[in-house]
Amino acid sequence: MTKLNDLRDNAGARYKSKRVGRGIGSGKGKTCGKGVKGQTSRSGVSLHGFEGGQMPIYRRLPKRGFNNIFAKEYAEVNLGRLQAAIEAGRIDAGAPITGETLVAAGLVGKLRDGVRLLARGEIKTKVTIEVAGASKAAVAAVEKLGGTVTFPAGAVAEG
Repeated sequence: MTKLNDLRDNAGARYKSKRVGRGIGSGKGKTCGKGVKGQTSRSGVSLHGFEGGQMPIYRRLPKRGFNNIFAKEYAEVNLGRLQAAIEAGRIDAGAPITGETLVAAGLVGKLRDGVRLLARGEIKTKVTIEVAGASKAAVAAVEKLGGTVTFPAGAVAEG
């Protein structure tokens, strides 16, 4: 039985820091492996991206693209995965399927701005599903079997 006073970290779990400036015999004495004088031998060096006076690459290359900070990020669910979850018994097809249901079944990690239903795969079960968005093909596939896809106010199916 292990005693509290015998507890140790696993071998190699803690990295022993390099001891510098401890004499010529250590191999890292005097200048501590930093060479002599100059900006890089001192603390607070700020040469990231500096190319010796040449125009740095991050300034030579053109700026590109645009990042829309207002873009919605949806969790995507395909019909094939939905059908597989129904067949596996993780989702009850008789009850309305919501985002929370999909999270509980493991089809979606995080809801983000809602769930978007996509048409990859095939659905064979009649379902009622509440999502933030869906492709027209996915809506058509669900409604073909007599199921319904409902959206929050203002949302519509998109191609």
